[in-house]
Parts: sequence; structure tokens; C-alpha cells
Amino acid sequence: MIFMRLTGRITYGLLVILGVITVIFFLFNVLPGDPAQMMLGQRADLKNVEIIRKELGLDKPLYLQYLRYVNDLSPVSVHNKLNESSFFFLNEENYGKTNILLRFKSGWICVLKFPYMGRSFQSQRTTGAMIREALPNSLILAFCSILLAFVAGNFLGIIAAVRKDSWYDRSILILSTFGMALPSFFAAILIAWLFAYKLGNITNLNLTGNLYEINDFNGNLTLQLRNLILPAFTLGIRPLSVVVQLSRNSLLDVLNQDYIRTAFAKGLTYSRVITVHALRNSLNPVITAISGWFASMLAGVVFVEYIFGWRGLGYMIVNALNFYDLPVVMSVVITIAVIFVIVNIIVDFLYTILDPRLRK
Repeated sequence: MIFMRLTGRITYGLLVILGVITVIFFLFNVLPGDPAQMMLGQRADLKNVEIIRKELGLDKPLYLQYLRYVNDLSPVSVHNKLNESSFFFLNEENYGKTNILLRFKSGWICVLKFPYMGRSFQSQRTTGAMIREALPNSLILAFCSILLAFVAGNFLGIIAAVRKDSWYDRSILILSTFGMALPSFFAAILIAWLFAYKLGNITNLNLTGNLYEINDFNGNLTLQLRNLILPAFTLGIRPLSVVVQLSRNSLLDVLNQDYIRTAFAKGLTYSRVITVHALRNSLNPVITAISGWFASMLAGVVFVEYIFGWRGLGYMIVNALNFYDLPVVMSVVITIAVIFVIVNIIVDFLYTILDPRLRK
């Protein structure tokens, strides 16, 4: 049953990714502006613009451009290896290392490769290489933020549930409500101004910075964990507030179940009932919420990364939008969609393990 459920989720996830790719491709192709003109600049002559348009395949019908775009993105794709003028010619400069799976007599081949998402209009680098540089920073920031939200949120939620209707409970609920209502971009500006600018001499935290920075003395990269504190805390405020409320309400609901009363009747201590019996069953809605927040963090991290100078996907997509670098924007959006699908599949699998009712 678990295998069939996982297979169904993977199939559904692939369809979602294909839908996102389709929408993104046609959406960005109806926007005003000529990519070839953007690459060469406003002073480029028409002859060079036409050459670039032909190289990019922009002179072909839109449906052929879409088929090649999907073919480039797919890790298993078909290409014509013999005819260099073919629209689907295998350009190993773009794809890098390829492994041939099938050969056909007509010159067509089926290959296994790394997805090719185009080249930046500004730097002419492949967007895949740019994403591989920026993605680890965003993942580290999102993971630290969600870890902070999960640990601190569950801790505060348990305290609020155990001390229901006390001043602890009321104070935690008020703060969590305020945290949910606080926009990330405003929180980022406020926290950066207070802890890095006003109190920078006390906190010793930088206003901007990345996880690794170049040492001015020897030129080596040095780890700067302090640069992670403010953006991770800022990004974790809203999910932490959600986790507090979910953890509290879920634990209160579990504590009213019959098996919990039975555990108390057997003489088990209050702490043992909470940690062994109640807490595990109350984590299901929390894990579900965390999965959604982790994936959406990569989409909502844009303002936080840009304000704190954290060079991740958010910082990258803002710069790309400033220069109308459409391949970079499209690649980042598709990457976030793929991560969103993968995270949801993993969480659905974990949810099945935690809840025995879903295994039937």
C-alpha cells in the first residue's frame, strides 16, 4: 500500500512539474521584448540580432521551441547527432557529459544527461551552473529557519498546551499571532536595522554577508556562521508562529483522547504520557505544515536574501529581474517547483510512517 501511494505521488508530482514548465514557458514567451536584442544590447544591428535569434531557435514556431525546451529540461532526451542544422542537434557544450541509452539508424539518439535550462542573457553562463552555486545557500538558510521553527515552535507549543489558560499560554499565543501577521520583508528591515545597525557593536552581527567570505589577508574562504543568524531568524518567524499554534492545538486534542486517559489511569507520570504517547501523535499536522513552509520558503526567501545580501536563489532572481534575464528567472522558478514537489513526496512518505491508519 505504501509503495502504490508513493508511486501515485511521484506520478502526480511529475505532472505538476510538467504543468509548471508549460505555464512558465508560454507566460514568459508572451512578455514584451526580444531576447536576442537583450543579449546584444540596444545598439546591436539587425543582422546580428537575426543570427542570435536563429542560434536560440527563436525563428521557429512556438510549439517547436516548447518541445525543445522540455527536451532540454528532461534528464532523458532525444537528439539528432548527425545533422548539425537540426533543431534538436546534440550540443554537448550545453549538456556536458551525456550517456547514450539508445541509437537509431536515422541518426537519432536517446541520451541520459543533466537538465539544460538555457544560458543567462547577461553572463552567458548556463543557468544550471548558476543555480548550483546559489541553491546550497538557499537550502542552508531554509533548513536552519525551519529547524528553528520546528524546535522552538514545538517547545513553546507544548508549554502553552501544558499550561493552558495561564499567562504563559496567553503570552505565547499573542506573540505567535503577531509573528504570523508580520510580513517577511518588514521583519527583515526591522531586524537588520535593530540588531546589525543599531546594536551591531554589541551583537557583532553584519548587516549583509554570505556563509563563506574571502579573507582579506590570505584570500581563502572563511566560514561566517554569524551571517546566518539574522536571515535565518527572520525567515523562521512566521513558520515558528504557525508551529506554536498547531503544536498547542494538536497536543490539546490528543490529550483529550481515550488512550491518554487510559495511560494516566495506569499510573504513568505526566511527563511520560506527554513525551511517549501524546507528542508523537500530535506531530502529524506540524510535519505537514513544516513541509509546506520549507518549500514555500525558497519562494518567499527573495526579500530576506536581498536585504541581508545572502547570495541564494532569492538574491539571484531579483538581480535577474532587474536585467530582464528571463532564462535565469524561468530556471529558478522551475527549480523551486521541483523542490516543492520533492519535499511534499518525502513528507507524504513520512506522514504515512507516523500515522498507521494511512498504511491500510
